[in-house]
Amino acid sequence: MKIVFVGPTVPDARALAGAAFAVHPPAMQGDILRVVRAGATIIGLVDGNFEHVAPVWHKEILFALSQGVQVFGAASMGALRAAECAPFGMVGIGDIYRQYAAGELADDSDVALLHAPAELGYAPLTVPLVNVRATLARLRQGGSITIADAMRIEAAAGQIFYKRRTWAAIVADAELQADADRAALAARLHQEMVDQKRIDALALFDAVSAQPEERRGERPGRAFNSTSMWKVLLNQPET
Repeated sequence: MKIVFVGPTVPDARALAGAAFAVHPPAMQGDILRVVRAGATIIGLVDGNFEHVAPVWHKEILFALSQGVQVFGAASMGALRAAECAPFGMVGIGDIYRQYAAGELADDSDVALLHAPAELGYAPLTVPLVNVRATLARLRQGGSITIADAMRIEAAAGQIFYKRRTWAAIVADAELQADADRAALAARLHQEMVDQKRIDALALFDAVSAQPEERRGERPGRAFNSTSMWKVLLNQPET
C-alpha cells in the first residue's frame, strides 16, 4: 500500500495519482503511525498540518523506517522532515529539500501558505516564500527583471506573514520606483510564477510510483528506541 500525504501543494493530486498510490490529506501527528499499522509499504510526505494540531512527529517517521517502510519527503513539511531524518533513512526529493539539507533554508515558514479547506480542494490562497524566490530567480535569469528589483521584491516578501503573502501585497510593500506599474508587475509575477513546491511534489509522486510495493527488511544497527512519550502515542486509541 503506497500512501502520499498531500493537499495544497498539489490540489489535483487524486486525479494525478490514479491507481499508483492513495492520496491522504495533509498529515498531522499520529497519521504516519496509523498508516504503518494499516500496512503501508511506501509513504510520501508532502503537506502537513501544524497550526492547530500537533505536526508529524519525527519519531513516527523513525518507527516507519524501522519497520521497513520507505519514507519520502518533498516540497513542504515533507522537505523539512526529510532534511531532519535523512541520516536515518528518509529520502528527500527536490530543490526545496536540497536547500533545507544544505542549510540554505532554515525557517519552516518559508514553505507555509494559506489555503482553502478540504471541502474547497485545498486551493492555495497565498504564495510561499520558496516560490517567490524561485520565480524571481527565473525572471532574473531571463533578464525580465533587474537584480535590484528582484532583491527589493524578495525583501518585501520576507517581511509579510505567510497568511497575507500574495503577489499584490508583496509588490505593494516593495521599495520600487515611484512610477512602477505595480498592478502590472503583480499580474506578471502571478502569471509567470515558478511553483517549486508543486515541481518537487510531482518528483516525489514519480519516486513513490516507481517503488515496488513491499517493505524492506528491518535496518540492522538502527534499533528503534521506544521511549515513554512514544508509548503514549502508540497506546492512544485509534479514531
